[in-house]
Amino acid sequence: MVSTISQNQIHSTLSTYQSSSLDATKVSSSDEKGTQTNSSDTISLRSESTLTVTYSSTMKLRAGDEARYGMLRNLVTNLLKEQGINTKIAAGDSEIDLAAITPDEAQELVSDDGYFGVEQTSDRIFQLAVGIAGGDLSRIDAIKEGIDKGFAEAKKAFGDWLPEISYQTYDAVMKKLDDWAAGLEAVA
Repeated sequence: MVSTISQNQIHSTLSTYQSSSLDATKVSSSDEKGTQTNSSDTISLRSESTLTVTYSSTMKLRAGDEARYGMLRNLVTNLLKEQGINTKIAAGDSEIDLAAITPDEAQELVSDDGYFGVEQTSDRIFQLAVGIAGGDLSRIDAIKEGIDKGFAEAKKAFGDWLPEISYQTYDAVMKKLDDWAAGLEAVA
């Protein structure tokens, strides 16, 4: 991934590169009379493709990138399908088909009020973490450590870079945990 900074706006380029080749060689060593000959045929087939998509720090595609977005979406959904992963995911009471999502729908999902926006995602993480800990305030440090570890693993998996929404979600989860702990301590 390549990032450049210009006039306080970050633009990144996501590139995928695929290359395949096949080399075949046939060697014969005798003719019809049994006389040894040396002949060889070599065939080489090569294929290369590159897909590049440029986006800003807000993850909005630049004008004219609709076709590239479609190519990237198809690449991702095909990779998921090849691994046996369903491209349909549950999102609350509905289902999202990653193979058919439009850029506008994706933007709506990560908006402030969207299912994958900071508020709803941080709520789900907070509820899961507190639920796993059984609502036990004495486990607050273990809860935070687990969230730190998960965040660090996600960051590592994406080349030590995550979009800003990830950091905002992390901060929101930690604030909810702090507020929860302060509320329980005040009651005790």
